[in-house]
Amino acid sequence: MGIHYLEVVTAAVDDMCAVYAAANGLVFGEPDPLLGQARTASLPEGGRIGVRAPMSESEEPTIRPYWLVDDIEAAVTAAVDNGAELAHPPLEIPGYGTFAIYIAGGTQHGLWQL
Repeated sequence: MGIHYLEVVTAAVDDMCAVYAAANGLVFGEPDPLLGQARTASLPEGGRIGVRAPMSESEEPTIRPYWLVDDIEAAVTAAVDNGAELAHPPLEIPGYGTFAIYIAGGTQHGLWQL
């Protein structure tokens, strides 16, 4: 199990991308409309990081890891059966795979199936 996508939600998108680029040698692309206008970069060990602005006034800044899973429906069910609250049901993003978000321990977590 590894992190497939690390999502950073912040009002300071360009500043955060500049910090990550300088500190970690990452190269960020232009905003991707399929990922909420996130600017993304490939991570050296695989996976991607995306930095985007909040998509609504109620969305708080957060860092959300998306764990790569083989069966997202089973993983969502297991999380909910063990006390997690489903925040976003599985949704396919064409060309990227399917994601879901749940809340556990007061923090947001994501799942991703390719």
